[in-house]
Amino acid sequence: MTRAVTVLVVSNDAGVCTRIKDVLEPEGHSAICVSSPGEALESLALGDSPDFLLLDVNRNECADNLFAPALLKQVNRQQVCILADVGDSSWKNQAQNWNIHSVLIKPVLRNDLERVIFSEIPAEEQSPAICSMTQTQSPAVHLEELDNSRFFLAASPAMLQIYKEIRVLSPVDVPVLILGESGVGKEIVAMLLHKYYTRSEKRFVNVNCAALPSELLESELFGYEPGAFTGAVKAKPGKFELADKGTILLDEIGEMSPQMQAKLLHVLQDGSFSRLGARSSTRVDVRVLAATNINMEGAIAEKRFREDLYYRLNAFTITIPPLRARREEVPLLMEELVRRGAAELGQEGFPISERLKELAQEYYWPGNLRELRNFVTRALVLRNPESACSDLEAKIRATPANLTLNSSAGPACETDAKGMRGVVKGIKNQVEIRMIQDALSASGWNRRKAASDLNISYRALLYKIQQHGLTT
Repeated sequence: MTRAVTVLVVSNDAGVCTRIKDVLEPEGHSAICVSSPGEALESLALGDSPDFLLLDVNRNECADNLFAPALLKQVNRQQVCILADVGDSSWKNQAQNWNIHSVLIKPVLRNDLERVIFSEIPAEEQSPAICSMTQTQSPAVHLEELDNSRFFLAASPAMLQIYKEIRVLSPVDVPVLILGESGVGKEIVAMLLHKYYTRSEKRFVNVNCAALPSELLESELFGYEPGAFTGAVKAKPGKFELADKGTILLDEIGEMSPQMQAKLLHVLQDGSFSRLGARSSTRVDVRVLAATNINMEGAIAEKRFREDLYYRLNAFTITIPPLRARREEVPLLMEELVRRGAAELGQEGFPISERLKELAQEYYWPGNLRELRNFVTRALVLRNPESACSDLEAKIRATPANLTLNSSAGPACETDAKGMRGVVKGIKNQVEIRMIQDALSASGWNRRKAASDLNISYRALLYKIQQHGLTT
């Protein structure tokens, strides 16, 4: 006989309970939320018979208290799941002792919750609503091929929204500024913008503005005439001419010198420029895309980037989130990279174990897609999944230490290593850490309240807590 599902949630975080109720109740299921194992036992004594138990192992709670023997002895261990913070592994030993293997990382994602809960319930006992949720509401995934064996993959809400924005912006001949950390896939987004451009049959030209000194970058962008400088024996068209009627991507534009910024602004204003050594100007019709991983507002404030050029470039802005902010895509990206990497190496791929997927989702991935691609390549070459898991476990253990600011290092040490910019960044991190610590202390480590007090999103606060290695 089909029936609805009841989930018992042990959590003192009202936000977690609200999220789980929002997922279950519209589908006809129910969630009973209690704040402690003792209350959970009282609920069971009153006759409540849950199909699944969720234990929220909050960082500021002792994990031992949650793994209450009296409670766990009354439930099927296969129908118990841990809710944990990103990067928190303090609960793992206790979970192993009780043979609990299901884990969800907070913030809880709808598809993950459905997958874990409903996969443990026999199909013949599931209600029609459950069957519908598990069989027809699989996560939306968009995979698209690009040139040079590149691909675009979107499965998270943020990346699916970016794909929608790309389809809207692609036909419009306006500049687009692409922002994001190093390795998040800014060039991929630019390639996709060109793919759906009305003149996509024309060239897509990529120029790395940080790879060349200012003098060479000028000749690279605008070309030169014979005799323009020593060694210039024949004329050479620049990248703007090669991209005429097509698209040019100015990658790492934040590293461009002020002199080159002024010349680029002139090109963007009237579409004309002069080759080095030329007596006449050349006109081009090029769609300009720009990408950078620097804080543009900060660069403008520090007079490192022209404000007029910034507003000329960012008619529209696309900000790509880091990989750690779209962790549901990590297993999908790994599978795709394994498939493609194996084909390139002329060997068979390997199945990605659930343990490896979980570790990959837990890791911070500071190098984003570039680091993930290198990790998969090493795994393919070594053909040792256990080694890959051990490698990730070591990285996860090292992450807080690597990301936490060394408070004992004074400004003088920072100046020697990184110069003034490093000092400014260090001071900014110290201020951010102090503000987060104060907000968490004031709220009794109620992270939702702390996020509200700081005027940032709950998800952003979770990642900042992990980034700075903050604990109670």
